[in-house]
Amino acid sequence: MDVAVKTPWHLWVVGGLSLLWNAFPVVDFTMTNLQNAAWLSQYNEAQRALILGGPGWSNICWAIGGFGSFLGSLLLLFRSRHAVSAFLLSALGLAGMTWYQLVQNGDAFRKVLGDAPLYMNIVIWVVLLALLFYARAMKAKGVLR
Repeated sequence: MDVAVKTPWHLWVVGGLSLLWNAFPVVDFTMTNLQNAAWLSQYNEAQRALILGGPGWSNICWAIGGFGSFLGSLLLLFRSRHAVSAFLLSALGLAGMTWYQLVQNGDAFRKVLGDAPLYMNIVIWVVLLALLFYARAMKAKGVLR
């Protein structure tokens, strides 16, 4: 017999805020890959060349990381246990992007963008891991089905 578990109020807050947070990488990925002039105007020529010149696998990692987190947030709001899997998939994509930006091409990124990629990666990892652990906890409590 299934016992209905009441949805805690904080799930709506965490889900809603995370959906807003995770909408940015979806927009950023889309606008960058469409090479939207207004979106890319915030960067100088060297920055644009670095951002647009990445290998295909790093672009795939970027898409998996960004869209995976957005999907995870949606699934969290739908109270789906699959939110955990989406956040795990996002972590794989983020791991690939972190490798590309900080390890494989760390010198080039630091030269052109300064320390911003390092700090942004740290913030993104902290938020993603918090969302992953939160989703796992809600799944364990039976809130996510």
